[in-house]
Amino acid sequence: MMNKPVNEREIVLGILMEITENGTFSHVILREVLGKYQYLPRRERAFITRVTEGTLEHLIEIDYILDHVSKVKVKKMKAVIRNILRMSVYQLKFMDSVPDRAVCSEAVKLAGRKGFINLKGFVNGVLRNVARQMDEIPYPEDPTAALSVRYSCPEWIIRYWQKTWSGDVIEKILEDFQREKPLTVRCCLDRTTPERLKEQFAREGVRAETHPYLPYALCISGFDHLEALESFREGMFAVQDISSMLAGEIADPRKDDFVIDVCAAPGGKALHVAEKLALAGGGRVEARDISGRKVELIRENIRRLSGAAGAGNPAMSGNVAVDAVCMDAAVLDEASVGKADLVIADLPCSGLGVLGKKPDLKYRVTQESVEELAQLQRKILTCAREYVKPGGVLLYSTCTISRAENMDNVHWFLEQFPEFAPDPIGERLCPELRDSVQEEGCIQLLPGVHKCDGFFIARLKKKAEAGKEEGTCSGKTEK
Repeated sequence: MMNKPVNEREIVLGILMEITENGTFSHVILREVLGKYQYLPRRERAFITRVTEGTLEHLIEIDYILDHVSKVKVKKMKAVIRNILRMSVYQLKFMDSVPDRAVCSEAVKLAGRKGFINLKGFVNGVLRNVARQMDEIPYPEDPTAALSVRYSCPEWIIRYWQKTWSGDVIEKILEDFQREKPLTVRCCLDRTTPERLKEQFAREGVRAETHPYLPYALCISGFDHLEALESFREGMFAVQDISSMLAGEIADPRKDDFVIDVCAAPGGKALHVAEKLALAGGGRVEARDISGRKVELIRENIRRLSGAAGAGNPAMSGNVAVDAVCMDAAVLDEASVGKADLVIADLPCSGLGVLGKKPDLKYRVTQESVEELAQLQRKILTCAREYVKPGGVLLYSTCTISRAENMDNVHWFLEQFPEFAPDPIGERLCPELRDSVQEEGCIQLLPGVHKCDGFFIARLKKKAEAGKEEGTCSGKTEK
């Protein structure tokens, strides 16, 4: 029998090496690899995705198992062997559809193909021991350490959350991160209706259900890749988590508003707000980001959702203009001071609310980086507030569940800039979420507690009588 021209496990190994040894982000390399091998059968692409994401999701538990059965500890192993064993343990523990014999055999072959012929016996012995001892391995007695291993979450993150939430809430969050979920998309209401989009999905063989929080949010599954869907190519929907859509609901733009999104890439919130303006009768959105590559990504999404061609900044519709601009949010843009009715500040953060989608983030983020990001957010907020007109709104959001980056920053901001005040958001939320409003104008969404990613949103309104105040982006950023 001829060997297959492409070996899925070898592809997975290459991806894991890029992530664990070279620091590449998992969602970036996985997207690139799946694009390169899009000709592979759907089953093989699904295997590559599941083993890659699953190995990363359960990495702490996998390493704990390996350290228990192997005389050579994980950190002492050759990088290639370490990742072959990791992806194999994932298959042994979490994939009943793959026979143990096949997992061991394929791992041994892969070690040989990668030039480690002398370690084939070691790989075989370790995996056979794992298969035999899997259900007998004791977990740590310390409750926090046990949670860390069972849910593959660094202990410092769990201890950090214990300062804010109960053990039951933390376990719900950790469980949700490991739960497989459908993709959430936003129906573009200026182009179609949820009912017509559902009918189109049915013709394309895609399963779709309405999300309980918003009637235009759909949870879809059963497709191979988005680019193959005519509904995607025609801009009938945008990929966006419900938590991000709720930011658009709370932003609540009005007819003829000028909106600045200071950290817009890939453009989901900016385009959602643009759609709302189009339905309201018109307006203008300026989507900014610091990276030229990210600005081009925004433009690609504008073109797809507007149906426009060309390399410029096309309008979403005849009455709403959306511009994509390269600009550093941490540097004051004097020309924008006092010009915007609505400023969206969805700021760089630790990403602790989206660890289910980006599992490698939990191994990168540190307590120190959380504090550094909180300070960067304060610097950007100090700039962003300058652009808000008297009577206008600053919408502050993050995709994290870190108090330092969320409520603490809101309290700091309101103390530093008393011309702003929290603006009530209850009526802008569905009834199911109104009891979750944390403080006036603010909501912290938690995975497992709410039906969405972890996300924080604050609506802050500038007093109508406030005049232009002096100040620059540096200066009031210390605690």
